[in-house]
Amino acid sequence: MVEYITHNSDVLTEAIYPEAVIMFSMNLFRTLPPSSNPTGAEFDPEEDEPTLEAAWPHLQLVYEFFLRFLESPDFQPNIAKKYIDQKFVLSLLELFDSEDPRERDFLKTILHRIYGKFLGLRAYIRRQINNIFYRFIYETEHHNGIAELLEILGSIINGFALPLKEEHKMFLIRVLLPLHKVKSLSVYHPQLAYCVVQFLEKDSSLTEPVIMGLLKFWPKTHSPKEVMFLNELEEILDVIEPSEFVKVQEPLFRQLAKCVSSPHFQVAERALYYWNNEYIMSLISDNAAKILPIMFPALYKNSKSHWNKTIHGLIYNALKLFMEMNQKLFDDCTQQYKAEKQREKYKLKERDEIWQKIEVLAQQNPQVFTINFFMLFGDGGVGVFSMETETPTAEDIQLLKKTVESEASQGLKDLKKDKVLMRRKSELPQDVYTIKALEAHKRAEEYLTANQEAL
Repeated sequence: MVEYITHNSDVLTEAIYPEAVIMFSMNLFRTLPPSSNPTGAEFDPEEDEPTLEAAWPHLQLVYEFFLRFLESPDFQPNIAKKYIDQKFVLSLLELFDSEDPRERDFLKTILHRIYGKFLGLRAYIRRQINNIFYRFIYETEHHNGIAELLEILGSIINGFALPLKEEHKMFLIRVLLPLHKVKSLSVYHPQLAYCVVQFLEKDSSLTEPVIMGLLKFWPKTHSPKEVMFLNELEEILDVIEPSEFVKVQEPLFRQLAKCVSSPHFQVAERALYYWNNEYIMSLISDNAAKILPIMFPALYKNSKSHWNKTIHGLIYNALKLFMEMNQKLFDDCTQQYKAEKQREKYKLKERDEIWQKIEVLAQQNPQVFTINFFMLFGDGGVGVFSMETETPTAEDIQLLKKTVESEASQGLKDLKKDKVLMRRKSELPQDVYTIKALEAHKRAEEYLTANQEAL
């Protein structure tokens, strides 16, 4: 049947349409089995093996037939729309939760073709995909087909007419941005970032709410997720308009300063790589008067205190670039930082003196304990628990400028020499059958010969 419909013309008579749709529905629309890991750790595509559908050889033939049916030059949407309706689409979307990636691959292509050929179903398809996302974000946090659905939406967004409808803007703010807070973000993040960037390329006025939304959902304790946010943020900055950049530069660089100060070296490293991006550097250069005062304290402090040598080199490189942009501004920031540290030192000293006075008054109390409190903690704990912070001296400032010149270039050389530290994957026993089945799978696009439908 598959070969016949592929190599022959004028085979799709009107009587074929209901039979083809019924055959597809009877064979594929089914209740999916329970998840193999409903409450366990999130699925890691690099380590975990997917659960494959036992009946796939049979299902594959049905998918191939229906895909070629949709792609046939004889296919007439006006006839097919009687049978491919909202109920059919809803049943199709339910199958996206299948654990078999081969099935989701076929479903993605079929739904994309239906969206392209049936104009009357487009709004309904988008609305039902939204419902899946809402349920995933706010209720279950578990769905196997989020990446595939986002991939479909990426091509749909690419075809949106300008100006964007309010409905589409709401989809960005209420669906795509909250998808960043789900713990399994790593499974679908590339597709999600692509959708967000597509929106910003369509309408630059959405940049401010998008970046503020990302900062709102910025991870606090999950460093790999933070690296993903930094990757996406750089993609956004690559397409940002200078006028929009000015609106978000201060909260944006306050967050980047925190990332540079992160003890997790990959987070700090990824943030410092922004200074290797020419377009971002041009934006920073145009707004250095606002950005350098925000970034300087984090850069100066971590140039001395960060444990990772690679980070030192990247920080010196960033400081060197700031020096070359505006030497006077750099010197002013240095003096301001020194003065701020002096003020902090004075406040801490003042606080210690107040506590010492309180301790003296406490000792003069007639009800003072016979056991001397300070015998338990040494001489008042001042030496042991000193909160005094190191203040940069004039010699430190001169040394910094000399070190920046030498370390910036040396750090970049070392960065090329050193091996990148990567998380080593555990060596787990592998299912040979699963590996062979996935290697033998042909992508749905390989079955198609017709041109892509324009959306």
